[in-house]
Amino acid sequence: MNRPAPVEITYENMRFLITHNPTNATLSKFIEELKKYGVTTLVRVCDATYDQAPIEKEGIQVLGSCPGCTCSH
Repeated sequence: MNRPAPVEITYENMRFLITHNPTNATLSKFIEELKKYGVTTLVRVCDATYDQAPIEKEGIQVLGSCPGCTCSH
């Protein structure tokens, strides 16, 4: 399945990267994209469809922000 390319939005001194929701099968490529853009914090806005441990292992903090989010943060 083709996924849309990430979109970077800059507002004042903040940067946001809007991406697709990865799966465990696409997680390696997703992490490559996060690193390419210098992501330090990932904020979930939908239920998790992947293991967050590999992302955290790369030094990226994972937060959940959605109502009813099933992630542990």
